[in-house]
Order: sequence, then structure tokens, then C-alpha cells
Amino acid sequence: MVMMMRTQGKMTLAIAAAALLLLPAHILGAQALSWDDVKAKFEANNPALRADELSVEEMKAAEITAFLRPNPGIGLSSDGFQIVPHTAPGGTVAHWQPLTATQLVPSINYLHERQKKRELRLESAKEGTQIAGSDHEDLERNLLFNLRALFIQTLQAKTVLQLAKADLEYYDKIIEISRERFKAGDLAQIDLDRIELLRVQYESEIESATVNLRTAKIQLLQMLNERTPVEQFDVTGIFDWNDALKPLDDFRQIALENRPDLRAAMETIQQSDTNHKLAIANGSTDPTFSVWYSYNPSFNNPYGRDTIGASVSIPWRIFDKNQGEKKRTLIDIDRSKSTAEATKAQVFADVDSSYEQVRSNIVLLKPYKEKYNDQALRVRDTVTYSYQHGGASLMDFLNAQSDYRIVQLAYVQLIGAYLTAAGQLNLAVGHEVIQ
Repeated sequence: MVMMMRTQGKMTLAIAAAALLLLPAHILGAQALSWDDVKAKFEANNPALRADELSVEEMKAAEITAFLRPNPGIGLSSDGFQIVPHTAPGGTVAHWQPLTATQLVPSINYLHERQKKRELRLESAKEGTQIAGSDHEDLERNLLFNLRALFIQTLQAKTVLQLAKADLEYYDKIIEISRERFKAGDLAQIDLDRIELLRVQYESEIESATVNLRTAKIQLLQMLNERTPVEQFDVTGIFDWNDALKPLDDFRQIALENRPDLRAAMETIQQSDTNHKLAIANGSTDPTFSVWYSYNPSFNNPYGRDTIGASVSIPWRIFDKNQGEKKRTLIDIDRSKSTAEATKAQVFADVDSSYEQVRSNIVLLKPYKEKYNDQALRVRDTVTYSYQHGGASLMDFLNAQSDYRIVQLAYVQLIGAYLTAAGQLNLAVGHEVIQ
């Protein structure tokens, strides 16, 4: 008896453990992430974003190199190699003693850069860092759009799965009612079989919706660089639409003020102008100043054996005056201006096209919210009630049920298209103007 009770107790614990494994993630304590949570995780963990951020730090470090002064040069020369007479028994002879009167002459030289070359290099490097920062913001803008699209896709997949489960639950009730009618002799066997066979379509829809949801979560986890199991990962948010839409000119103005790629294009013009000034400065001559000291005992003046000398060396730039770089940087200014104009035109095109997508989706969604959803529900419930009481045929019931599912699914897909288009508009203006 005791053994039986222990066995039953173990079975109860096993069943309870299995039941816990089958519970949804939010019931097990895993917190569903909102859009703000997902965005924060992405900004903290995405490796592509982090790698590009480090490239901006590299550009910042390059500013140090750009502003460095030229290193001074230190030299050591020798002088005084000569034949020294040597007196020896038998007469005076000359012997080669090269190190006897050799003098060492230390010197130091320094290249002086004129026309603010260092300052212009630093200015160009800082402008390059600004461009890299704007490019980094542009990368983040595009990655956030992809992240938002996956977030919406996950919410849409969840909604479709909930609809599929609700449709199956509703259909199971119809099957139970049909079986009661069959038992009462009010429904033919063939009609009952057709109703029960159609259940496989609902099961297939649930399975497809489950696969789509898991796939969307996997892609979202990849963007977040997360290793959380799919079963324990979930997101939450409002899957709905809003018909409030500002005028197109407002979005255009926001885009001109916020688009980082347009800002980078304008900063490139500024850097091109600085590089042209630097090319002109690099065409100028830079003198090299030298100073040296020597001790020469061969001078007749016993008080003038310590000498200090100085010199200035100036390159004679007859052929190379940096003409090529001057011309190239001047052309680069015009190229940067043309690129900025092309970017500006692209900004307007992006805003206009995405705005039209949002507007079109709102136009399509309004009749669903105002009429089609209620009509489909009313037709389904009316035909179902009539079918239950023998006032409608099986075909009428199946058609009404199919029409209801089509309308509901189309409405969900339109909401998803609206939210995706809203994300596209946010991408176009460079700012989350539509949540």
C-alpha cells in the first residue's frame, strides 16, 4: 500500500513537471519584451552595430595622429681627418693617424610646417569623425527598421495564431452541434463527415501559424544576438493602426532635419573644402632649421675653438607644387555637392513613397473597421444559428465560415502592412514619428 502511494506520488510529480514544460513562456515567468526592451537589447548586443561603433572610435584616434608635430632630427658628424707629422729617431716622417685630430659635431634639425598644415589636418580628421558618426547613425537607422519589421512580423504571427486557434475552437463547437443533430436524425452521415474532414484545414492553419511565429522569433533573436530558447522568448505590443496622419510636408521637413545620410553628405562637402585648403598648404615650401656645435683646436684663435652654427634649408619646388592634389580636391568639392543633391532627392523620394504606402493602407483599413469585420461576423453568426436549427444548408454554413476567416485574416494582414509601412516612413524621415 505504501509502495503504491509512493508510485502514485512520483507519477503525479512527473505529470506536473510535464505540464509545466507545456505551459507558455509568459506563464513560466519569462517576461515578454516590449518594443523599447527589444530596441535596448539590440543597441547593447548587436555585433554589427558594435563593430561600426568601434570604427568611429578608430576615426577619433586618427585625430591624434593628424595633429602630431614633425619629429626633430639629431645628427652626429665628424671632421678633422688629416695626416699628422710624427718625429722619430732618424728624422721627421709623416704617418697617417686619422683619429688624432678628429672632431665630433653634434647637430639637431627641425622641419617647420607653414600655412597651418597641422591645423588643417586636424580639422579634416575631425570632419571625417563626424562623417563616420553620421554613417553609424545611418546604419543604426536601417538596422532598426529591420528590427522593427521583425518585431511587427512576430506580433502579426502571434495574432494569426490566436485567430487560427479561435476559429478551431469555434469550429469544434459546430462539430459537437452537428454530432447532436446526427444522433437526432437531423443530419446525414455524409454531411457530418464533410464537417469533420474540414477540421484538418484548421489544424493545418494552426501548424503553419506556429511555424511562422517560431521563424519570426528566431530571426528576431538573431538581430538581438540572443541565445534564449524560442520557447522562452516572447514579445508584446499593440498590433493595431491609427488613421491620424500628418501632412506630407511635415514629414519632409522632419527628414531634412534628421536623416543621418543627408547630414553625412553635407559634412562631406565641408571636409572636401578643408582637404582642398590642405592641398594648397601642402604645395607650399617648409624650411628645415639646423643647429650644431663643434670644438676645433686647429683655429689660430685660442679663444674661438668652440663654435655654434646654424642653417636653413628650403626646398626648391620647381616641378612638384602639389598641382594634382589641388585639382583633385577642387573637383571633389563639386562631386560632394552633387552627391548631396542626389541624397536630398532620395530623401524626398523615400518620404513620398512611404507616406503613400501608409495613406493607402489607412484607406484600405477603414472599411474593414467600419463595416466589413462586423458584417462578416454577423453573417457567420446568423448563418450558423440558421444551420443549427435546420434553416440553412451545409454549403451556406461553410461559405459563411470561410468568408469570415478570409475577412479576419485580410484585416490582420492589412494591419501588418500598415505597421510595416509606418516603419518604412520612420526609416525615411530618420525618426520614429509613428509608433
